[in-house]
Amino acid sequence: MSITNHQFQLASRPVGAVQRSDFHYVGEALRALADGEVQIKVLHVSLDPAMRGWMNESKESYMPPVAIGEVMRAIGVGRVTASANPAFAVGQHVVGLLGVQEYAISNGQGLNKVDPALAPLPMYLSALGMPGLTAYFGLLDVGQPKAGETVVVSGAAGAVGTLVGQIAKLKGARVVGIAGGTDKCRYLVEELGFDAAIDYKSEDVGAALQRLCPRGIDVFFDNVGGDMLDAALARLALHARVVICGAISQYNSTGPVKGPANYLQLLVKRATMKGIMVADYYPRATEAMTEMGGWIAAGKLKTREDVVQGLESFPETFQRLFSGENKGKLVLQLAAE
Repeated sequence: MSITNHQFQLASRPVGAVQRSDFHYVGEALRALADGEVQIKVLHVSLDPAMRGWMNESKESYMPPVAIGEVMRAIGVGRVTASANPAFAVGQHVVGLLGVQEYAISNGQGLNKVDPALAPLPMYLSALGMPGLTAYFGLLDVGQPKAGETVVVSGAAGAVGTLVGQIAKLKGARVVGIAGGTDKCRYLVEELGFDAAIDYKSEDVGAALQRLCPRGIDVFFDNVGGDMLDAALARLALHARVVICGAISQYNSTGPVKGPANYLQLLVKRATMKGIMVADYYPRATEAMTEMGGWIAAGKLKTREDVVQGLESFPETFQRLFSGENKGKLVLQLAAE
């Protein structure tokens, strides 16, 4: 009996915010496996800001664009349901680029086995997945915070930002988060232990940074870009480190990306600005997952997954990343275990 695989295929290059009309929702019969392939029932799909860039035709990205008519690229976690690959047995759980679809067929490259007995499956898409690795290596390898320094995180209530702030606290830094809304700011301070939070929706970020960071910013971990980056550059401390992780404020822009107007502060403060690309650190993934897993088990690191039900809701759920509606790591649940 054949299996119908429902999936979202990219229908057109989005202009501005992503619309449902930018995708085709189709059902296709699953083909038979070739030697070395594995069939995976996708259980959870990670929704990440980087996916917006993958929809563009730009050749300047770290990954090729998703082709028109191709299944929308996404990291997912699922269960092996058929295998012609001796490295993967039926019933095992794996994480990898599975796509926005009910079933994926893979040659096994890029798949990693995960154990649902050690952590809930959505956590392998958050603290024990790409956001966790990004936060860990971006902060510790690139930002290199020292005890007593001030670390500021933009997009602080998101999947990466929440982890960056908590790791910085574990390393003895003073942490200020920038987020949108009273509830998110309260969550950062009261539940995650940030020292302070700035609500960019109701406060002047530049004035708040001046008040909360009187000695300047030693490490700025940027997930937002645009005006937020400019405000932080104006408050850098001597020998500051700026970590460029993302620029979600620019992803839906129909014009040129807004660059930093205050970049001369890097000269004045003898500061550095460096990007973090998580793929560079995959060979060291075990290092990060082991340490963060220990922190989670000890109650020192908290995670929050915002799980939304149903494959068909993908286009609308994805937009929650840009409206600021998500609380923590946004995950789409396709099926129960």
